[in-house]
Amino acid sequence: MAVIRKAPVRRSSGNVFADLGLHNAEEALAKAKIASRICDIIAERRLSQTRAASLLGVDQPKVSALMRGRLEGFSSDRLFRFLCALGRDVEIVIRPKSRAAARGCVRVVVA
Repeated sequence: MAVIRKAPVRRSSGNVFADLGLHNAEEALAKAKIASRICDIIAERRLSQTRAASLLGVDQPKVSALMRGRLEGFSSDRLFRFLCALGRDVEIVIRPKSRAAARGCVRVVVA
C-alpha cells in the first residue's frame, strides 16, 4: 500500500502569480482578469474564434492563445484595444495609494 503524504497548505494571498513568486505578479493578475473578461464577451456574443479574430484585428491562433490564457504576447494596452473593439469602454483611474499599502498597486475592476 502506498503512503500518502500531505503537502503543506498555505492560504492564498489572492494573487496566484504572487503566491508562485512570479515577477510582476500584479500586472500578470490584471492581464489575466482583462483576458478573462474578453473571453466572457466573446462567449456572450457567441463569436467563433475566426469572427472574434476579425473584430480584434488579429489572426485566429492569437484568439486561441488568448482564450487558453497564453498571454505572453499580449500587452495590457493591446488587451484594452480588444475590449474597445468588442464595444466596451476602458476607464483608467489613478489615485493615491492607501495609507496601509507600502506601494501603489494595479487592480482591475469589471463593471
